[in-house]
Amino acid sequence: SCSFFFLAAPVRAEQQVMVQGAPTERTKKPLPDNFFSKEFLIQHIKDIISFYEPRVVDSTGGLFQSFYVDGTPFDPEFRQIVTSTRMVVNFMLAGKLLGRQDLIDIGRHGLEYVEKNHYVAEREAYAFSMRNHAPEDMTEQAYGYAFVLAAHAAAVAAGAAADHSGVARIFELMEKKFWLSEKGAYLDTISAAGVVDNSYRGQNSNMHICEGLIAAFEATQDMRYLNRAQVLAETFTQTLAEKAKGFVWEHYTVDFEVDWEYNKDDPTNIYRPWGFQPGHQNEWAKNLLNIYRHKPENNRWMVEKAKQLFDGAWKLSYDSEHGGLVYGFGPDMKWCDEEKYFWVQSESMATAALLYQVTGEAKYVERYVNLWRYCWEHWIDHEYGAWIGFKMTRDNRSFDNKKAIAGGKCDYHTLVACIEALRAFT
Repeated sequence: SCSFFFLAAPVRAEQQVMVQGAPTERTKKPLPDNFFSKEFLIQHIKDIISFYEPRVVDSTGGLFQSFYVDGTPFDPEFRQIVTSTRMVVNFMLAGKLLGRQDLIDIGRHGLEYVEKNHYVAEREAYAFSMRNHAPEDMTEQAYGYAFVLAAHAAAVAAGAAADHSGVARIFELMEKKFWLSEKGAYLDTISAAGVVDNSYRGQNSNMHICEGLIAAFEATQDMRYLNRAQVLAETFTQTLAEKAKGFVWEHYTVDFEVDWEYNKDDPTNIYRPWGFQPGHQNEWAKNLLNIYRHKPENNRWMVEKAKQLFDGAWKLSYDSEHGGLVYGFGPDMKWCDEEKYFWVQSESMATAALLYQVTGEAKYVERYVNLWRYCWEHWIDHEYGAWIGFKMTRDNRSFDNKKAIAGGKCDYHTLVACIEALRAFT
């Protein structure tokens, strides 16, 4: 394990908020002297899960998804497939790591809801959103299916599934509904009426499917999942990145030509933002490194591409004045969205850890520590647990008092980042 510590640039001590009713001063804890140790990373996972554990279980079905900073629930009747499944992953993986069957049982409770409520058997489809336990939006999003796959993989990994059939069933369902073999990619959206949206193709769903496929391989050791993950990585980080200045652009036409204009007036869109996303460059880098972990032969290019994506995103999006990485930069390589998002920081931490593991280059551990110091000061809720919210202004002020948001934040990225760091440093 790593026991060294690099000092990073100081971060601002103030952490104000912009909404009435939210605390203007937050509880502080001393900066740890070691962000690498098994003890620190496991404790942070415990701190995240301890916020959710006592309040998420809905005895009438599924898991509550939306909470204010202090844990007060809101919009309890609404569920969205991305959070329904990510919460399953959180509880399964935390339960496995901590040796706690009660957490795995919460994950199983959540997965049962996904299969009994979100899933509509006569349509062989998962509802994107639910209200009062009934489907509200039957649009099928490949982005959502990515996490259904990941949830079943987590159940296998945690010993909560009798066999691998759940993983296989979701993979085959996605094959039938979304896979475009001639493009080496998945399509994004099928309408509630069952019509494929041929006006759009995107990287975001494919990136998370790639992540889910890696998890499926790690849980089952079935090479078809890892091989498919590699196809996606080659499509988006090689073939398509060559069309977009070496980075992964967000949006494409039906023929997978770069669409520079899609959502140009909506750079903060939660699932389809305009611009290059530093966080997505780094998530693709993470995927590349996790594929390389299992398939190093003839794949050294994955390490080099991961370095290029991470180094380029860091250079173009790191905020030397206020800390952290901004949300987006445009084709001109200038910031198009200077806000800070929680997931960008945590995913970038995970990737920095993996890059250090595979390269041994000190700059990656320095950046890992830099981000931890920044997040310890501005993002981590030392009073109630977990991370404080979804996004902040450039100078780290909260927009509202919401910690967990259905479809937006359930601390999946932050918890999984700690698990990735454990793989790298312990």
